[in-house]
Amino acid sequence: MSTGATHERIAVVTGAGTGIGRAAALALMASGFTVVLAGRRPEMLEETARLGAETGGKSLCVPTDVSEPAHIAALFATVRDTYGRLDLLFNNAGVGAPAVPIEDLPYETWRKVVDTNLTGPFLCIQEAVRIMKAQTPRGGRIINNGSISAHTPRPRAVAYTSTKHAITGLTKQVALDGRPFDICCGQIDIGNAATPLTERMAQGQGVLQPDGESMVEARMDVAHAGQAVAYMASLPLDANVLFLTVMANQMPFVGRG
Repeated sequence: MSTGATHERIAVVTGAGTGIGRAAALALMASGFTVVLAGRRPEMLEETARLGAETGGKSLCVPTDVSEPAHIAALFATVRDTYGRLDLLFNNAGVGAPAVPIEDLPYETWRKVVDTNLTGPFLCIQEAVRIMKAQTPRGGRIINNGSISAHTPRPRAVAYTSTKHAITGLTKQVALDGRPFDICCGQIDIGNAATPLTERMAQGQGVLQPDGESMVEARMDVAHAGQAVAYMASLPLDANVLFLTVMANQMPFVGRG
């Protein structure tokens, strides 16, 4: 483990190949972190690494499926063996499910969402905490991607909404249990960032609303989400952003439904 007061800052970002994960990874690299890029598609991780390197950013690609416990163990073993420490974990990887009535959601689909969105982050946190407790200087920061759905659901999104509400409880528990060991934990809730996953919001009839109608919704540049993560990561360990919401100003969230 590192023993000096000054050390290279190491971050792990899951789901780093696209969207919010890529934006966060690039913002963290720009602020001086060496970022371990985790995700299912190696070619997308390599693209994130290339984009970061254009501005002098340093990274390491580790293909990882966070729904697979063995993959998570291998990811953090690589971090430990390569760098000897971990300063930041951004739990970002997540999946949704088809918009269907509650009674029509297959069990297998439910399990896939839970394994990726809740169990995966929990296992990543376990591995991160083990490293952060043991290293010198001690401690670190964990940021969970909660989503606007951690507050207010969209119609027909029971699996995604349930896991994101659970992330809020996980965040609070880790913030409490990590406190004696200089481990901070916070949550970022992001609304309508412009990524490939939200293209449907801006096309055709848009997305389903609580009143049964569909509408096009406003989106924001995903870079703003990445910069928000970098801000949270920039704080010293005697300060913590417990919850932060960054969203497209014109999206129907406040007063939704």
